[in-house]
Amino acid sequence: MTSPNSPFSPVAISTEAFAPQQRLTKWREIYGHNIAKVDIETIGDDPFHASVKFQGLPGIELVSGSRSAAHYRIERQHLIGARDGFGLSVLLSGGATTRQLGRENVLSPGTAVVISGTDPSVNTMHNLGKFLTIVLPRPRLSGLVKDLDSAYARQIPAENAALRLLIRYVDTLHQDVAFTDAAFAQVVANHIIDLSALAIGAGEDVAYEARHGGVAAARLQAIKTDIRSNLGDHALSPAKIAAQHGLTPRYLHKLFEREGMSFSEFVLARRLERALEMLKDPHFAGYTVSTIAFDCGFSDLSYFNRTFRRAYGATPTDIRAATFRMR
Repeated sequence: MTSPNSPFSPVAISTEAFAPQQRLTKWREIYGHNIAKVDIETIGDDPFHASVKFQGLPGIELVSGSRSAAHYRIERQHLIGARDGFGLSVLLSGGATTRQLGRENVLSPGTAVVISGTDPSVNTMHNLGKFLTIVLPRPRLSGLVKDLDSAYARQIPAENAALRLLIRYVDTLHQDVAFTDAAFAQVVANHIIDLSALAIGAGEDVAYEARHGGVAAARLQAIKTDIRSNLGDHALSPAKIAAQHGLTPRYLHKLFEREGMSFSEFVLARRLERALEMLKDPHFAGYTVSTIAFDCGFSDLSYFNRTFRRAYGATPTDIRAATFRMR
């Protein structure tokens, strides 16, 4: 099990930490009995596997991981003292079924189901698959979603735009963001709550506010991730990125303006950062400065040298020389 570096750092636990013959017993004890309060019954003869990462944010919790085929049963006795919340459970891969309140949902990748945190349930993974569960506070969401109780044990289709955006937002946060500041963690939690409310079925007033808060933040996070993945594309432009995300270039520019920067400023800063990393990396020691500049999306070497020196107070050649002189 990993140890957190801050109150918002993820904590992970996996059966890989135990000897193969102990994995099921240990998982039932540590995860089933002490953490999740759930009975675990395996299906089939395949080796048992489970891996879960927990990340707490103000008022919510993100739980993600993978599981081999098994039934996870929450009985009435497991719910004594349960918090007043519920889970938005998303199947990312594999096949699964949930049963609660007399309803059965057969899930396929990308679909989700709203699970009451105060009623018995059975979640079955039919084969090895990945999942994401967002644990949400019922009092907060009941003010955003009309008749929230009627959403319990109901499936949300993969085509739900807010759900797709929510999944991508959480995924990019796990990849790119370190939560060291409580105020920032609260903002992110608010965005996740907004997107969750939209996915479940928020009222019109709430939906309008969410589109200007959580949805905008999630879109910008997804756009930034795509930009980082395509820095070497010399044709990278606001129009190209906007088209990939189904937005107008004007709206894309507004998303960046809300953070006090322009699209071009963000792209330039990320390209310079990538160039700095490559100049310091011994794996690229055989690359010329011009090759690194080109690979990072710069077409004009003099412009690259000028902006690099302005950003880092030294030329690319000086940075490289100083780095390898210290090794």
